[in-house]
Amino acid sequence: MSNRLLAHELKSHLHSTIIGREIIVLEQTGSTNDAILQVATPDSREGLVLFAEHQTAGRGQRGHRWESAAGKGLWFSILLRPQIQIDDSARLTTWALASIADVIRAEFALEAAIKVPNDVQIRGRKVAGVLVEMRAQEKARHLAIVGIGINVNQSLEDFPSELHSKAISLALAVSRLLDRQKFAVSLLRNLDLAYRKQFTGAVL
Repeated sequence: MSNRLLAHELKSHLHSTIIGREIIVLEQTGSTNDAILQVATPDSREGLVLFAEHQTAGRGQRGHRWESAAGKGLWFSILLRPQIQIDDSARLTTWALASIADVIRAEFALEAAIKVPNDVQIRGRKVAGVLVEMRAQEKARHLAIVGIGINVNQSLEDFPSELHSKAISLALAVSRLLDRQKFAVSLLRNLDLAYRKQFTGAVL
């Protein structure tokens, strides 16, 4: 079981998708939402996904810090150009949360619950979070950056003591380490399928 995320392997499992048509994996960055804006250009097609093995300044809702243990979770952002108005960004949050919860249920038979506004929980403890940031574009569809953080292989000791009763990882929930690469592929596929149904007008 590989403990590294490999961009070319991830992409090789994603055929004819929007999300994942281009994938970047960084060893470390401050925030994946900031990093994806730095590498994107005005001509960048939607679907670019940027992963970081370690986030040093990951952030959640209302500026809260997101704890991102190196090599233990999935920390990534997706660049999108959805057919929505800029004040309708909550639809993207709902889409991402539902997609994450669906994959967790399907892959691990865990009861994943959505906690509004931006968390997925297992047994009342946070396992994933979503942060959507919109950028207005004058002559093109608005740009959306969807940041996602998922606790995958953390042990209890990887979380600060004040989060021991509030956070959980998938590995803690199923009592075994997981293949992050395989889970990432399943997650990107599900995100893509739901995105095309809800935001592109595509007939699947």
